[in-house]
Amino acid sequence: MTLSSLIVQMINGLADASTMFLVAAGLSLIFGVTRIVNFAHGSFYMVGIYVVYTLVSLIGASGLGFWSAVLLSAMAVAVLGALVEILILRRIYRAPELFQLLATFALVLVFKDAALYLWGPEDLFGPRAPGLGGAVQLLGRRIPQYDLVLIAIGPLVLGVLWLVLNRTRWGTLIRAATQDREMVGALGINQSWLFTGVFALGCFLAGLGGALQGPRIPANLALDLETIGNAFVVVVVGGMGSIPGAFLAALLIAEIKALCVAIGQVSVFGVVISLSKLTLVVEFLVMAVILVVRPWGLMGKPQAAARSTGQPEAPLAPAGAGVRKLAWAAVALLLAAPLLSHSFPYLTVLLVEIFIAVLFAASLHFIMGPGGMHSFGHAAYFGLGAYAAAMLVVKLHWPMELALVVGPLVAGLGALLFGWFSVRLSGVYLAMLTLAFAQIVWAIIYQWDEVTGGSNGLVGVWPAAWLASPLAYYYLALACAVAGLLLLRRVLFAPFGYAMRAARDSVLRSDAIGIDVKRMQWLAFALAGVFCGAAGVLFAFSKGSISPEAISVSRSVDGLVMVMLGGLQTLLGPVVGASVFTWLQDVIARETDYWRAILGLVILALVLLFPAGIAGYFQRFLGGPARQGSKGSKGNGGAPELKAGIGKEAA
Repeated sequence: MTLSSLIVQMINGLADASTMFLVAAGLSLIFGVTRIVNFAHGSFYMVGIYVVYTLVSLIGASGLGFWSAVLLSAMAVAVLGALVEILILRRIYRAPELFQLLATFALVLVFKDAALYLWGPEDLFGPRAPGLGGAVQLLGRRIPQYDLVLIAIGPLVLGVLWLVLNRTRWGTLIRAATQDREMVGALGINQSWLFTGVFALGCFLAGLGGALQGPRIPANLALDLETIGNAFVVVVVGGMGSIPGAFLAALLIAEIKALCVAIGQVSVFGVVISLSKLTLVVEFLVMAVILVVRPWGLMGKPQAAARSTGQPEAPLAPAGAGVRKLAWAAVALLLAAPLLSHSFPYLTVLLVEIFIAVLFAASLHFIMGPGGMHSFGHAAYFGLGAYAAAMLVVKLHWPMELALVVGPLVAGLGALLFGWFSVRLSGVYLAMLTLAFAQIVWAIIYQWDEVTGGSNGLVGVWPAAWLASPLAYYYLALACAVAGLLLLRRVLFAPFGYAMRAARDSVLRSDAIGIDVKRMQWLAFALAGVFCGAAGVLFAFSKGSISPEAISVSRSVDGLVMVMLGGLQTLLGPVVGASVFTWLQDVIARETDYWRAILGLVILALVLLFPAGIAGYFQRFLGGPARQGSKGSKGNGGAPELKAGIGKEAA
């Protein structure tokens, strides 16, 4: 590495930082005011690139045509964002925050297929900015002129945002809503239009960031998820709701990535380490370190406690005799399902996928619903279990029966390690730290070719001879899913489960009566990891192989969708949500190329019709003890629930 190459890489990093800041600033504004974790923010960035490509083709790239197209693209994305807020998000502001996340994820699916329909699947290369197609010589290296313009745009936008937020009445309202939006509403401010304006501004910044990237990268359908991951990292590292923090975090992450590229490889005690490969995961490493050392980010502050916490959640009630009979009847039907294989040959294959999804969703629900701990990285334990079992069978030639036991234990150990750090945080910060750990696991698996097979994965992960037939494996998957559900349910109605739910409802009261909250949450994290690892093991043996794509962030997102779709505050939720989601995904994907859009619209409809989830709605409709519409009471219900639980155990 030479000094000139280092300087050039650092300058390139500054250009990347500007774009990261534009997208992250919009996401930070939206979260700060509306408290929505906007998963569709990367889609607005992607739309910005596609729209600028179209407008430049129509207007022309000469003179002011290019820059007019950039501004018009950002404005078009802002209008699209305002329509989304008015038509969809405004209807679910009172729903739990994770349901809002589910709605924005549905928008991701809709936008992706809309872009596929309008612009096609091929990458689209936009023209260079007029007059900026050359390069500047610096220390014998060439630096694109357009990168220098991007470097200037980032601080310029930061300055404009500072003036808007600190020198205008609207900016004062935004800052007030960021600190205490309940008080802003109490003062008579029209929150609806304030939220619409902020959401449109955030989308404008995302669209501007995308439009400015037109001359640098091609427009493609993968940009949405790639961008939202980086934007989440920048926002969390900088501090949720902090615009200067987002700018500082973008600089830090972009320069560290540029430094890794510039250094290349280093030798430590004879071991060659490729730092350039760390660029896939370096932002998540930075986020993990920052959150462990400074839980609220570089310039963030603890969120103000909400004054209105919603209705207290009713205690979980054991299933009645009728519900138990229905459950065993469902198991009996599943036992008899293979009899229909002649008429529906694909039935057992689909049901195996549903069983795996149910076990995965139930393990996530265990820590999210009763535990109150949000996780965006649950796929890490799915992957640890799957890869542990696959390597034992393929590399060490262990029997499948032993791999079935060891795989979940490895996943549990991983959850034990990651959970020790994660349970020290809460809310979005906890969720993002779990995402960081999941991406670290994915990067290691993806790049460790000698052990994990790298991007190709591992093949030849077949079941034992006595389980080789589809029918035998079907019954194995069914037995594991039923056993997992029963064990998780038994834990929830044991003293440990009551203590876990008491800590979710009131940490202070739980501490006061002697519950070690962090230790209990840590153990719950590890237990959920074990069952998630079991789902991963079943997945590996059902497919005969395992690859990094199976444990990417989309797997974690699918788990969130399953849990929220079924209902967070009911034990039947993950079963219903996983079954419906897997079935819909399979049926719609076989009928049309635009299955994502249809699936997204179905999810949106379900969110609007059943804000407590499908199972939660029907449980309440039938007069059951569903806990509807609550965000999780922070100060109610914890001690009474614990008392009720102790009484039942004593009885």
